Amino acid sequence: MKDPIHSDITTSRRILKPRRLALLGTVAALGVAVLAASPASKPFGMSSLISPAQATESAATPAGFGDLVSKVKPAVISVRVKIDEDNDKSALLQQNRMNQDEDSPFDQFSRQFGFRFPDGMPRQRHQVITGEGSGFFISADGYAVTNNHVVDHAESVQVTTDDGTIYTAKVVGTDPKTDLALIKVDGKKDFPFVKFSDQKPRIGDWVVAVGNPFGLGGTVTAGIVSASGRDIGNGPYDDFIQIDAPINKGNSGGPAFDMNGNVIGVNTAIYSPSGGSVGIGFDIPASTAKLVVAQLKDKGSVTRGWLGVQVQPVTAEIADSLGLKTARGAIVDTPQDGSPAAKAGIEAGDVITAVNGTAIKDSRDLARTIAGLAPGTSVKLDVIHKGDTKTVTLALGELPNERQAKGDDGKTQQTPGTPRLGLSLAPAGEVQGAGQKGVVVTEVDPQGPAAQRGIQTGDVILNVGGKNVANVGDVRSELAQAKSSGKHSVLLQVKSAEATRFVAVPLA
Repeated sequence: MKDPIHSDITTSRRILKPRRLALLGTVAALGVAVLAASPASKPFGMSSLISPAQATESAATPAGFGDLVSKVKPAVISVRVKIDEDNDKSALLQQNRMNQDEDSPFDQFSRQFGFRFPDGMPRQRHQVITGEGSGFFISADGYAVTNNHVVDHAESVQVTTDDGTIYTAKVVGTDPKTDLALIKVDGKKDFPFVKFSDQKPRIGDWVVAVGNPFGLGGTVTAGIVSASGRDIGNGPYDDFIQIDAPINKGNSGGPAFDMNGNVIGVNTAIYSPSGGSVGIGFDIPASTAKLVVAQLKDKGSVTRGWLGVQVQPVTAEIADSLGLKTARGAIVDTPQDGSPAAKAGIEAGDVITAVNGTAIKDSRDLARTIAGLAPGTSVKLDVIHKGDTKTVTLALGELPNERQAKGDDGKTQQTPGTPRLGLSLAPAGEVQGAGQKGVVVTEVDPQGPAAQRGIQTGDVILNVGGKNVANVGDVRSELAQAKSSGKHSVLLQVKSAEATRFVAVPLA
């Protein structure tokens, strides 16, 4: 399968396409102008078809976005970077990945550049690669926001303002997890700037995007907010705003404005079967950008709260097996040793349903919520522990750089199956040595529900229906108990080579 990533890099060859499109647009506009300037061609009595009410409504229609654009456009910048290929060996790797995955519909700007060379040009031993994106000033003294992938690995950064002035910028800090970066232009204290919106946009609200698509600079497009809370598999904190204002390669890092001229999001990705805009773009919300940018400005990096649990979403089957009325919250697979969660007594099988009184939808919602809090913050977690609800108070740790707070996507628990487990089991102590807990899976029926949920030979079942198991008899007893109590599925705690997780298996 080809890699879905495309590039923000522009070359003279790639600019040909937008120029052809621009030419077609010009012809169409001339056609409209000719028709409008030929009143003799209008059928007799046409004016009588327009009622006074329609004329009044037409007069009341907004003139457009001109006033808004004139206010915000001076704060939007084009960002140009140079990368020395000899000093960034990952450039060629990214180029290879780009060449292999051009046909995929997801143009996720935030993962890589996708460097390109003109067709037929020999690859010299030493080359300087250039890339272009967008950004916007957030203060009069020259702080500006763009995407991390726009300035990632850059040896030099230049910005061009709306009036054509070119400045040298420095990278203050970056955050790959949200694909945001803060840059700074020195030497002036009166740059035009814009502010982040304090309100979450509503679906259907107008949105205006300004940026540097294909290196053309200063391009304005408009549309509406199409959706919110989008997860496109870009990272553990995905919470994108979807817009239909056309954005293309080079728009990365540019702002999307509401009708008050405030930034509601930062353009970072598009869905694109063709490589160009099809009206599905994704923006980092202003609420996320404000928090990240504030930390980048203060200390050049981002620190996040850390709970120290591996979690997965509560599916309908898991909810049923636990006796929960709704499939909400995040179920704990394993608390990490020495983590804040483990010290507070949170155990495998606990379901976290709220943080500081705010309901948690699923495991990804929990990851975003905890990551948005500072290390050391005291939080109250609402937890369902073995059927009982309790509140746990703990102080968050700091998310280590090598860890990522992401949960299982739960897909292996979704497939329906038959009531039988389809497993052959043996005590783990007999198979793996004395002292081992649980029962080990020695054989799996490939057509059984357990196999369909990802259980494999060698996995160890530690717990069935909330009870620890040590032999096949224990498993049978707990299955019978779950069935007699009217449950439609039973929850298994399964330990594999990768991790420990919970799997809900249906019952007859």
